[in-house]
Amino acid sequence: MPLKLDFKAGDKMIINGTVIENVGSNAKLLVHNEASILREQDILSETESLTPSSRVYYALQCAYIFPDQAEQYLADCRQLMADYVAAAPSAREIVDEILHQMENGTQYKTLKAAQKLIRHETDTLALFEQKMREIEEATVAKEQQETAPPGE
Repeated sequence: MPLKLDFKAGDKMIINGTVIENVGSNAKLLVHNEASILREQDILSETESLTPSSRVYYALQCAYIFPDQAEQYLADCRQLMADYVAAAPSAREIVDEILHQMENGTQYKTLKAAQKLIRHETDTLALFEQKMREIEEATVAKEQQETAPPGE
């Protein structure tokens, strides 16, 4: 089944490892055969992959774009996911989904599952930050009570 893509002016995409940029007006593309395609909004650069979950996504993205090196990228990805689950066991279900998609060879769905891992990491860190703020506020309040003059 052909894939129809809207390609807006100035947008970039990667098709089979080649970066393509639309330098004209909006265009519509129809891809009739199997191709590895990533639109600009789904592309993560190496310099942007700073967190454990984004490194997983980057490795999967590279395996998708560069199939001749896929084995190495997927091996790296498996290790990164094992490390992630060791640090955040609550991500086990998401990692299992990624592994399932990898085994099925559904590379684009694998990337979509990896985006869930990025959201998990963001949510987990936000919750951690909130809890740390609460602990800090409670500690400050306790210290203020302890140092307050008697009778106040």
